Amino acid sequence: MTTLSIPLSLAEADAPYVESWSSSRRLLVQRGGAELAVQELGRPAADLGMASTVRFPAPWPRRFGRCAVSPAGDLAVFAGVHALRAVDRTGAVRWELRHRCWAGCEGHAAFEEYASDREHRYASSGSAGFSADGALVWAHIRGPLVQDRLEHHAWVEEWLVIDAANGRVLARADTRTAAAGSVHVPHPDPSQMGLSVGEGQEGAPLRWGRWDGETLSVDYFEGEDRMLSAVSPSGKRLLTVTHDQDILAVHQVVDGSVEAELGADVVPRHPEAEEDYNDLEVFWDYEGGFIDEDTSIVGTVESDEEFGTGRHWLVDVNRMVSIEELTYPIPVSGLPRALGDGTWYTVSETDNVMHVWTLP
Repeated sequence: MTTLSIPLSLAEADAPYVESWSSSRRLLVQRGGAELAVQELGRPAADLGMASTVRFPAPWPRRFGRCAVSPAGDLAVFAGVHALRAVDRTGAVRWELRHRCWAGCEGHAAFEEYASDREHRYASSGSAGFSADGALVWAHIRGPLVQDRLEHHAWVEEWLVIDAANGRVLARADTRTAAAGSVHVPHPDPSQMGLSVGEGQEGAPLRWGRWDGETLSVDYFEGEDRMLSAVSPSGKRLLTVTHDQDILAVHQVVDGSVEAELGADVVPRHPEAEEDYNDLEVFWDYEGGFIDEDTSIVGTVESDEEFGTGRHWLVDVNRMVSIEELTYPIPVSGLPRALGDGTWYTVSETDNVMHVWTLP
């Protein structure tokens, strides 16, 4: 459909991604070494375009945590090793919440004190995400918060609901996790949010939160290890992949129940794999999405890369019985990422561009 230039060079920045709360409110986000670059995407399909780039000065380098940006593009929250820090476009600090260190130390007053420390550089991490209306920040931290550090407060991972305007903690819950990292998956309803936690080889806990203005309730999906990939455009469905990457599933948001599942054994051998290669294992990538309410796009890129080009697949989520391989008019790389309005995008590894696609 179109090709868009990305704001920062991939040689010096993370790959860009699209933060989406609805088909009419989407931002392209890219984390550089010293800044967070944000561009507003135009309306979907043929009108897709970009506004000028907004740059948020970062309080610490990109390898020391994750970040999130508000739907209005006027506030960024950096989830670091020691703190959550909200900054505006000038870099001015709107608010900060300090918490237990992800590297396990007793705390540091400034980034310079741990900048060269290997344990901090490769520490586990939490994440943050904005609600669809921008009023709330949901944050996964290693607690307790500094102001709560009393003898009876054990170190625990917590999920916070925060007033985005002033940093006031509205609610908190024990995530019951031991994270290596996490990611927030927003819902069109501002009162709901998904949290996908990676525990390395130990598991992949999924949490679903609801905030009614007074109480935070959390669905823990007990006994299940599933990575949360996406929420459907209507907000009624979730797309997950099991921790061992062999099962793709669609769930009802209302109660977390599984509508349908699809095993990776439906994926054919990679065409470039040697015929006598008997230990071939094909599995789903953790990231996937909804092209529209009834169609998901997923990849087997990670398992394909040993043999050649990574493959992308279409799945009818109403039936979940078969897949259809996508073919492109030009070479593509990496994972497909859905935009929910009938389109998806891929990022070029060499040309610093984003390609936006639709079905013919």
